[in-house]
Amino acid sequence: MRTKTRVGSIGVALGALLALVSCSSPAPEPAPSATTVTVLPTVPPAKAAAPVPVVAPSWPLTGVPGDPASRPALAVKIENTPVARPQSGLEQADVVWETIVEFDVSRLVAVFHSQVPAEVGPIRSVRPMDPLILAPMHGLLAFSGGQPGILTLVAQSGVQMISHDAGAPGMYRTKDRAAPHNVYGTPTVFWAQADADHQAPPGEQFTIARSADRAAAVVGGAPAGTLSFQLSPASSPTWTWDAASGTWLRSEGATPATSRGGARLSAVNVVSITAAHPPTGYAAQGGTPVPTYELVGSGEGLVATGGKTLPVTWKKDSQDAPMRLFAADGSPADLAPGNTWVELVPAGSGSVTVG
Repeated sequence: MRTKTRVGSIGVALGALLALVSCSSPAPEPAPSATTVTVLPTVPPAKAAAPVPVVAPSWPLTGVPGDPASRPALAVKIENTPVARPQSGLEQADVVWETIVEFDVSRLVAVFHSQVPAEVGPIRSVRPMDPLILAPMHGLLAFSGGQPGILTLVAQSGVQMISHDAGAPGMYRTKDRAAPHNVYGTPTVFWAQADADHQAPPGEQFTIARSADRAAAVVGGAPAGTLSFQLSPASSPTWTWDAASGTWLRSEGATPATSRGGARLSAVNVVSITAAHPPTGYAAQGGTPVPTYELVGSGEGLVATGGKTLPVTWKKDSQDAPMRLFAADGSPADLAPGNTWVELVPAGSGSVTVG
């Protein structure tokens, strides 16, 4: 009996011990859960400023790509009467301005910079509108002579004068034409006379698009085939669009205009400027008043480029400021790269008809 009791007691004690061990054991740890990690993209810091767009150089008066020569603009007064035609050098001018002087005669202001003709002429005298046209370029002006008062206007404009009457080198009379229609000159000799204050190339005059397809008249103009001007009873130039050459071809009335070498006179851009054309206090033979143009201010105009025309407003703030052209919305009326002829139409008496 005593043996049974001890065994039972031991069993009870052992059960209690196992129960105690079971209650004091730690609970198993749960398995670690997966962690989501977001990796942001690496953005390297900017190390330099954005590159400046490279703009290819171009000739300032034409906008044609090239490396402009460091010479000033050279303007030459060219006669345009029937006895003076055909003239020399006009086909190489960057810009030609056509003006009406006394006796309703047309006279040209041909400006050279990108090209160098071997000879220019016939060369004639200065007029009161010349400083208004040329002062912004601050270049050279070659002419045969002029009245003292008009010479003073030219001198005050800052233009360097190269005068045949004053004995300037580079001018001579030819034997195949009668005076006064026979004064000719050599541009290289004219440029060699530029003084220290007239060495710089001209700035841009009219604004010019980088390519022909961006020109204002090409983008927003109306198709046109002819431009018929009536500048005076003695001057009625006509321009006809020639798609093959991409230029306007000039005629004097119905007669094709050519250079002395036979080249047809043409222009990439033809600009019509309508401005008042009052008489001045200067007089020509017989007391005939010498006129000028009122070119400081603003007025109506027309731009012809690429077989299209666009009405514009011209503006010129001062004698020294270049003339600017604007479309109806106020944006610049850019020309196409190439040469330009400017027709100065006397307000009230002159006209241009687009056909």
